[in-house]
Amino acid sequence: MIEYRVSLHQPEAHLYQVEMKISTPDPKGQRLTLPAWIPGSYMIRDFARHIVSMEAESDGVPLTVWKTDKQSWQCAPANAPVTLRYRVYAWDLSVRGAHFDTTHAFFNGTSLFLRALGHESDPHHVIIERPDHLPNKSPSPRGRGVGVRARMPEDEGYADFTATWRVATTLPAGSPRDDRGFGHFQAPDYDTLIDHPVEIGNLTEIRYRVADTPHRMAITGRIDCDGERLAKDLEKICAAQVEMFGELPRMPEYLFLATAVGDGYGGLEHKTSSALMCDRDDLPRPGMEGAPDEGYRRFLGLCSHEYLHLWNVKRIRPKAFMEHDLSGEVHTTLLWAFEGITSYYDDLMLLRSGVIDRDAWLELLAHNITRLMRNRGRLTQTLAESSFDAWTKFYKQDENAINAIVSYYNKGALAALCLDLLIRRDSNNQRSLDDLMRALWRGHGKPGIGVTEEDIERLAERVSGVKLGDFFDLALRSTAELPLAELLADFGIGMKLRPANDKDQGGALKEPPKASAEERAKPKPTLGLRLAPGNETRIAAVFNDGPAMAAGLAAGDLLVAIDGLKATQDNLEKRIARRDPGDPIEIHAFRRDELMRFNATLQPAPADTCDLWSIPDPADPIRQRRQAWLGVL
Repeated sequence: MIEYRVSLHQPEAHLYQVEMKISTPDPKGQRLTLPAWIPGSYMIRDFARHIVSMEAESDGVPLTVWKTDKQSWQCAPANAPVTLRYRVYAWDLSVRGAHFDTTHAFFNGTSLFLRALGHESDPHHVIIERPDHLPNKSPSPRGRGVGVRARMPEDEGYADFTATWRVATTLPAGSPRDDRGFGHFQAPDYDTLIDHPVEIGNLTEIRYRVADTPHRMAITGRIDCDGERLAKDLEKICAAQVEMFGELPRMPEYLFLATAVGDGYGGLEHKTSSALMCDRDDLPRPGMEGAPDEGYRRFLGLCSHEYLHLWNVKRIRPKAFMEHDLSGEVHTTLLWAFEGITSYYDDLMLLRSGVIDRDAWLELLAHNITRLMRNRGRLTQTLAESSFDAWTKFYKQDENAINAIVSYYNKGALAALCLDLLIRRDSNNQRSLDDLMRALWRGHGKPGIGVTEEDIERLAERVSGVKLGDFFDLALRSTAELPLAELLADFGIGMKLRPANDKDQGGALKEPPKASAEERAKPKPTLGLRLAPGNETRIAAVFNDGPAMAAGLAAGDLLVAIDGLKATQDNLEKRIARRDPGDPIEIHAFRRDELMRFNATLQPAPADTCDLWSIPDPADPIRQRRQAWLGVL
């Protein structure tokens, strides 16, 4: 058996103290390692770099332990149980690592728990010690500026708050444990151990049930939230996903761990839980009525995305991920399906559940199409390449990423949309992407059979009865544009691309757009660059084939003047808008500490902003397709 004791006695130093006991170490010398990455986030993060000290003993006698590579250690031979004591620096406030301060503690097992090679299948036992600096009584939540405002039905509480630190995790409970959750936990093996994040702090809990299974959300941070509304909306969204797959995977409970901050967004899936980070203002405020606002809609979409990973990724898994030791990159061309298809459904489930209406969903879709069209990388990198190179490109973006990389989340979601519409259209509404996902669940997820690089394409054709080879070649293995406008029109949705008006992202229209006389007479000019956030006019990116690149401007240059007039964040776009495509302009800019002059010729702005609308009174076949797809005429 492997046992870990986690101590939280030094919040001011941001250090976890871990004691690890190996009852039957390798007599030739126990080897140990820590994962280099965490499942669901495809980048080498080298968690071992946060271990600041380590010592070992056996039968009370010090034991030599030394490092063999960046993430592995070797113990000297021992004939008795081995105990290691090590400290882990924890200041990564994200869903991927570990964080510890005076307000809370959070960790993933990949950051804290060394793996004893050869003992991965042994039972693993964890003791989380109750911090000795915590108060014995809970102060008033309002006095702490933390709390939740929600109606509390007598028969079933939606929300609960305590200002005393408690433990929230789905790591299987052991015995004994105290009334705050501190104490013993257990896992049958190492892989299970590291798949249960742990949050410790002053928690607000939201509770509901789906498919007779308890569901919770534990929120850390200062919030003012309508817990009852949040619980009801989450219940609808989760139930819609269970309905699509036909069943909920077997588990004792499901837990969302949410950290509310001033500015944050992210999520990471696990087999019975997920870790979330959100802007506290995105939570539903007390008294919010009607449709979710933009922030709350964004948070619900994040919850929907991570919950759908219960099936797609955590159980329906690439074969390449079935046998890995987390020590190095594991490549697959299938991330477009595991993240892209999930990204297609996350917003669609908000619509299917009735949490948002059709126009709100069309707005989200229009924003996603705009995001793709503004990414020049779609013309350079294929979806399959984006999936394979996630480790070194998508998660390590630089100033040229806009020209070289396409997101397997964003384009993957739109490829999934096209696949769904193509199957629905060519099967006369007899099949859809839903059928493919159910088939993947029954044939791969439930029996635990990994998905090979070719399985999804073959299964899609077999389930739908539609020839899809040409589509997959176009969508996955070429940089050709997706047939979005054509397929959406076949379902009664109009689509138009136009140049951006200021900073808009496109959206949903009540009726088909009409070009204004000004738009017909004067195309918008562009310089073809993007400024970095802030007060300076520093270039963040220069677009391929644009005027700025042709003139020799580069990322990092600080714009000083346009045609002899000072350039600022506020006036640059206005000065460009007053000119016409084809006009020459003179630009002064600093590169490093050198003042340089550039001559550029403005070009017409690209049509990269998407508007969508429901086509009024479409023909009956189109009307029927739209209703079967979106549930509305």
